[in-house]
Amino acid sequence: MNSTPPTPLSYKDAGVDIDAGDALVDRIKPLAKKTMREGVLAGIGGFGALFEVPKRYKEPVLVSGTDGVGTKLKLAFEWNMHDTVGIDLVAMSVNDVLVQGAEPLFFLDYFACGKLDVDTAAAVVGGIARGCELSGCALIGGETAEMPGMYPAGEYDLAGFAVGAVEKSLILTGQNVKPGDVVLGLASAGVHSNGFSLVRKVIERAGTDLPATLDGQPFREAVMAPTRLYVKPVLAALAKHPASTGSAQGIKALAHITGGGLLENIPRVLPDGTAAHLRKGSWPQTELFAWLQKVAGIDDIEMNRTFNNGIGMVVVIDAAEASACAATLRAAGETVHEIGVIAERGTGAAVVVA
Repeated sequence: MNSTPPTPLSYKDAGVDIDAGDALVDRIKPLAKKTMREGVLAGIGGFGALFEVPKRYKEPVLVSGTDGVGTKLKLAFEWNMHDTVGIDLVAMSVNDVLVQGAEPLFFLDYFACGKLDVDTAAAVVGGIARGCELSGCALIGGETAEMPGMYPAGEYDLAGFAVGAVEKSLILTGQNVKPGDVVLGLASAGVHSNGFSLVRKVIERAGTDLPATLDGQPFREAVMAPTRLYVKPVLAALAKHPASTGSAQGIKALAHITGGGLLENIPRVLPDGTAAHLRKGSWPQTELFAWLQKVAGIDDIEMNRTFNNGIGMVVVIDAAEASACAATLRAAGETVHEIGVIAERGTGAAVVVA
């Protein structure tokens, strides 16, 4: 019996466009090239990226971090705003690495979608490259995964991976934090990348009654403002106000204010028996956070454990150096508020806002 040979099926017929992937790599390479720095031996294009720890480190300790952008991506899809979520991706990892006192060295990304749209992916990766450039780390590798049927049309997911280095003697552990130390707060750029499940609910509740502008920006731009990159200003402050292991001077702890807000993140860098007493009103509430709180109908406690609420990074430093450190950070471009002090904890909460 004669049988008709089957019609050939290509990978493209199955939903994976190899040519589109190649076109994206060609778009990415010049963006990644702008992020190159000392230590890069081989970057995008190989099976693995190669990086040599700079020789200026005497006892380098590697610090790694990974994160995503979360449900903020749902608004990026809905509003067709893809050029800044890559900055969010980088910031969420490099700011975490920074908290240990580390200089971010290199970054890798993972971009997954159902069907690859080269323009959209290039916009996202352009943001990633920009975030790397602003934080002084190299974009040396990544992965683009086109997986038909895994994601709805027009949607994608992101993950990022950062590696940094710090001198062993300069690792920030928070173990030397003591009552009397000062808490400085560095202003956030907005919601950053946490709390967007609630943000989306608030927007849904508000319906068409949305403000035209917030904090001098069009509404959507204010909501989607990317996570602030604190790397270069904080590294400058660490260089000028160092706190080696066992020292009672200089910067003693940093806290990146992400999911869980001020109430959940500051305790992660405090030793047992201490608490952060923050002064309510010592930093301004922006129009964006005031609007979110009003429409959501939530109290101050819920605001401070859901959102960064205006403070994206916390610096704990001995009182004698607090003013000088604040001046260093302001000179580097940060908006700095003295928001509280460290106290003995007793039976109270680890963070008190009053």
